[in-house]
Amino acid sequence: MDLALLRTFVTVHRAGSFTRAAALLGLSQPAVTSQIRTLERQLGRPLFLRQARGVTPTTIGDELAHKAAPHLDALVEIAETGLGDDSSLRTLHLAGPPEFTAERALPALTELTGEDGQGFALRASFGNAEEALEGLAAGHHDLAIATVRPRGALLTATPLCDEEHVLVAAPRWADQIGTGAPRRKGALALENVPLVEVHESLPFVSRYWASVFDSRPAAPGTVIVPDLRAVLACAVAGAGLAVLPRYLCGAALKRVELLALHDPAVPPLRTYFLVARTGTLAMPHIARAHEWLLRAAVDWC
Repeated sequence: MDLALLRTFVTVHRAGSFTRAAALLGLSQPAVTSQIRTLERQLGRPLFLRQARGVTPTTIGDELAHKAAPHLDALVEIAETGLGDDSSLRTLHLAGPPEFTAERALPALTELTGEDGQGFALRASFGNAEEALEGLAAGHHDLAIATVRPRGALLTATPLCDEEHVLVAAPRWADQIGTGAPRRKGALALENVPLVEVHESLPFVSRYWASVFDSRPAAPGTVIVPDLRAVLACAVAGAGLAVLPRYLCGAALKRVELLALHDPAVPPLRTYFLVARTGTLAMPHIARAHEWLLRAAVDWC
């Protein structure tokens, strides 16, 4: 069986689209379609069901992908690393949310970089969960950190750690509201306080309100910045209240630059997953990074 056909097949399986696979492979869409049809003729079975928006693998297609993908990834690893060149470092490609990846994952993984015979080079990409998982499935990344567990058997997810969310504000707002007011009056005590968030949809505030107050925030966001570290800086500067991960705002709380406005009996949590393509944990540098992150995460919870 032609390895080029298998490579095209696995790329289509991961991308879920002939068009996206063609872009990843640097081929035309007709060329990708032709290669898949050739492979289907050789196997005598259909591998994909064509739909209006992309393709869905058949049972045979899924089975072939799960058998072939790890071996193709291993061949790519050999090609990238080179034969007989022990001095070259393997490269680990990691994707994840910018704040958590920068504050937690990258500092931990930098201990594994270098030329100690087992180290690797490190490349990081930032993005939301959907972007990270799509890039991982398409082969752009080796590991991804995501806040959703992927479906299907092509990706393998392991719980990494839980992130506690805290309702915080600068002391002047806390003095005005009263740190016990949310406990006594619920969300009503916070209705007139400006909100600082990462998006107009108020994802962190809305999740906190729903979990703790069983309601929705009444006020729109006053300051919207697309990075939780910027939200932290604005909250410390007194722009309003924010919902932040404890790992990110813990130092500001200790310095009393921020105060926690509420201490719910069950704080809202968000789980991070460490995700790899099925089969790729057989590669030493990916397995080592995976294990190292899981060990480091024990102290992050």
